[in-house]
This record gives sequence, structure tokens and C-alpha cells, in this order.
Amino acid sequence: MQFKDLKLNKPILRALTEKNYEVPTPIQATSIPIILEKKDLIASAQTGTGKTAAFALPILQLLFDKQEEGKKNKKIRALIISPTRELAIQINESFNRYSKYTHLKSAVVFGGASIEPQKEVIKKGVDILIATPGRLLDLHKQAIINLSFIGTFVLDEADLMLDMGFIDDVRKIERLCPEKRQTLLFSATMPHKVVDLAKTILNTPEKIEIAPTSSTNKSVDQILYYTPKPKKIDLCIHLLRNNIKGNILIFRRTKFGVDKLEKSLIKNGYNVTSIHGDKSQSQRQIALNNFKNGEANILIATDVASRGIDIKNLDAVINFDIPNITETYVHRIGRTGRAGKKGVAYSICSADEKKYILDIQKTINKIIPVEDNHPFPLAKNAKPEVHKKKGSKHKKNRKSANSKKKKKRWY
Repeated sequence: MQFKDLKLNKPILRALTEKNYEVPTPIQATSIPIILEKKDLIASAQTGTGKTAAFALPILQLLFDKQEEGKKNKKIRALIISPTRELAIQINESFNRYSKYTHLKSAVVFGGASIEPQKEVIKKGVDILIATPGRLLDLHKQAIINLSFIGTFVLDEADLMLDMGFIDDVRKIERLCPEKRQTLLFSATMPHKVVDLAKTILNTPEKIEIAPTSSTNKSVDQILYYTPKPKKIDLCIHLLRNNIKGNILIFRRTKFGVDKLEKSLIKNGYNVTSIHGDKSQSQRQIALNNFKNGEANILIATDVASRGIDIKNLDAVINFDIPNITETYVHRIGRTGRAGKKGVAYSICSADEKKYILDIQKTINKIIPVEDNHPFPLAKNAKPEVHKKKGSKHKKNRKSANSKKKKKRWY
């Protein structure tokens, strides 16, 4: 099957041809016909499978015949909700790319940036709006955005949306849209909370599941290293010096961990950049641009900040912290080994993370090869490091001192 077989119009096909897009991915080939029939849809597919085009192309097709060409103050007729700023920007870039030869206009609004320029763009009129939940509600409260004419409502990366605590905002936005509309829900995973949400906002939806998250990309080699937690940075630097080359994405669990590793790698002479939730939108965009244009070859990120970001030609992924959710591991390593190229995923595991590895191997039905030949091995049968609570020693000393005082007073 090719895109021309999906009943897309000539302007959209022309834009696709310019980008050398000929054959749709499985999620695109199955989703586009359903959306063009104006049915509700709940679709599950891994990151990097082409979900954005799967809803962007049919939305443009549905709006094309009814567009208000050249008219100012266009009504927003399609709304896409995204959990992160980076993903929202990326979705808007995709809409701009595919709508190049139509007169349809899209815009993106998100927090962490000045609201005034976004207001001006909306006032000029747009057909399609991509937004993060908080900023959308702010603009609606200020009467800048009118959702009364929404014909298609899209929740992208729904599982991440709920993980980030946006459930109440999503329900508010859904209630602001017309009851009679088409609703599309796209998600990398389908936990119970996503299924429960879908039941309340979708109307007899079609269901699609592509490449279940229990499977890993065969073009990605996986290697596991065991090391004590205090030696993780040392091992990471050793691997970067001796084993890992090219463009590298390193995952850490926390924002503090991202900053700590970045400082260590910069100190050791590496070209590093990073993204996490505490950085401003401009800082995050600069970091991504620096990585994409080659000014930095290492990007350190948290899972939330990196979700959905399109990074091409990624040679390796390093799991500096092992995720406690198997699907997260699959998503991480799926960032490399794309478009027929080989990739490598390195996982650095401490004793307290062994249980996560066992869960991952059970789910993906594969034993990850262990590499023992490195300078910082974990002792066999090593147990998780026990960290005493801060102040416990001082409390004990105070208690002992008090006891002595009491004893002295008693006599």
C-alpha cells in the first residue's frame, strides 16, 4: 500500500512526495481510513511508528474541503492536546509540513514561554491548534480561545499525559469541546487509567494496536553492565571513552541526576547538553538544536522531557538508571536502530535495580547479555546499598549524651 491509495488529496500527496514519503507505516495505514470515516479511534503504537502523521494527514484531509481560505479569525476546528512542549512543537512542525500546499493554518501554544505572541497568533485565526493542557486552559479562561467549533479532538501520548497528572485538565478540556465531535486517542501503552479515560470520552471507538510494547526492535543490540551505584558515573565515562561512539542519548530518572551527570561529563571533556522539566522552553529547545546539529553528541534527559521527541541517526542509548516500568525500557531503546540502521542499548545496573532487569527480561522474553569485562564490576551476590537516614547518627549521639546528663544528675 502507498499513501496515494489512502484517498488523500493532491495537495497533501504533493507535500508527502516532496519528503519522499511513499509507503505508510502500519499505524498510518490502519488509522487514516478510520479517521477519514469520522469514527472515534483508540490507537496504541510505540514511539517512532509514525503516530503524528496517522492523525495529522486525515485531519488535514477532512478540513481541506471546508477550509475558510484566506479568511481571518478562522475557527479552531481541530484540537490536539500534547503532554510536553517539545512534542507539541514537533506536532505543529508536522502539520506545517503536510499542509504546505493547502491554505490550512495550524498554531501551537504551550507554557514556559510568553503568552502574548501566542495570543496574537490565535487572534489571526487558525484551523488547527496544538496545545499543552495548562496553557490551553489559561487562554480559554482569557477568552482568547473558543472550542465551540471543534470537530476533531486528539489526545496524543495519553499515557504520559496521565502520568504527568493532567487527568483533570484533560477532562475540563474535553467538556469544553462540542459533545458531537470525533475523538482520537493515541498512546504508546494502554494501562487501565488510559482505558478508563477512553471509555468516558470516546463514542464506540475503533481499536488499533501496533507493535505491542513487550517486543523490542531486533536492530538494537542490548548490553547489560552491573556496577555499584557509586561507580555508575565512572563506568559511564569508561564506556564513552572505550566502547560508545557517535550520537548518544542517556536516560536518567531525575532532574538532579541529569544535572549531576552533565557536570561530570563536561568536566571530562565531552560535548554534552541536557533537557528536563525544570529548564525553560528556550533552554530545552536550544539543547535539542545543539544535539541535532552536532554541536553536542551526547544528550542527557529524563523520560518525561524526552518522550515523543524525534531524534534521527541516534547511534546508542544508555540507561544510566534502570526504569522500573518495562514499557519505558522498550521506548528508550527504541530510539536507536531506526530506518534500517543498527543501534546499541547499554544498561548500567546497580544491585538495587536487579529486580527491574528481571521484570524487563521476563516481559521482552529475552535475556540481556551481561558484559563483565570492565573496571568497576559489581561483587557477586551484592546486596543493595543501605543508606542511613540523615541525622540518625546525630540523634543517637544526642540520645547518648542526654542519657549521660541524666545519669550525672541522678547521682
